[in-house]
Amino acid sequence: MANDFDLVTIYQPILDEIYKEASKTAIMDAPTKPVDFAGASVVKVYKTTLTGLGTYSRADGYPVGDVDGSWETLTLATERGRELGIDRMDDDETLLMAFSSTIDEFMRTIVVPEVDAYRFAAFAGWSNISGTTGTLDATSALDAFDAAMLQLDEDEVPSDGRKMFISHTCLSYLKSEVTRILENQSSVDRRVKSLDGVDIIPVPQSRFSTAVTLDAGATSSAGGWSATGNDINFILLHPSAILQTKKHEKMKIFSPDVNQDADKWKIQYRLYHDAFVYENKVDGVYLHAKAS
Repeated sequence: MANDFDLVTIYQPILDEIYKEASKTAIMDAPTKPVDFAGASVVKVYKTTLTGLGTYSRADGYPVGDVDGSWETLTLATERGRELGIDRMDDDETLLMAFSSTIDEFMRTIVVPEVDAYRFAAFAGWSNISGTTGTLDATSALDAFDAAMLQLDEDEVPSDGRKMFISHTCLSYLKSEVTRILENQSSVDRRVKSLDGVDIIPVPQSRFSTAVTLDAGATSSAGGWSATGNDINFILLHPSAILQTKKHEKMKIFSPDVNQDADKWKIQYRLYHDAFVYENKVDGVYLHAKAS
């Protein structure tokens, strides 16, 4: 019998919808500087370093400056995957819910949180980014935000398009510090979606650590990831400073009639991805994390 992959066509848009709705980092999936990993796990990104202006001489003319070019290496290093099985009768006796709910829950509770956590840890752990450590409270959160904004301003990072990912706890501190004037409003919305032109994206603390450890998943009951760094309070960044890319993401679904191993649905998911901060744009990422 020929392989039949019709269900992939049906479920792929649903999976994409689940990812985009639940993921905190999906808003930066479209990089400002596309990088082609086709046919390779390593690509070279060209960067240029130039010499500043000198004094023009009416006798000798222009002062000569250096133009230094080098190649920045980006290497994809993270390959993840998992195979799941749903017995045909288990699916039938749960009114076909076992199969569909497994895919939904797999993406929502397994894939999306791990990808977010991995990306945040990658940015937080990158060499030479700006930032500081400390504990925030209701009297210091706004000052910490202002200090981060000032740092990016001094480093001449574009002001338009900045985004701040922040823990729910620190966001509550920020909310308490922002003064609001209510004028005959019948309802009150205290959510802080934007501050000084910066988009505010709250992140669960479980996904917000300076380091993560990925489990190899050597057995059927092992896998996933764990936070092994310090809690992040917030990350202020400009999307042009980072690259998060998925070279390959594929879910294959085999019906029980096609599956030659058992009378069950077979689900195979593979993700080949990584996240980077461009060397010439490290000033575009500011980290505020707990000291321990």
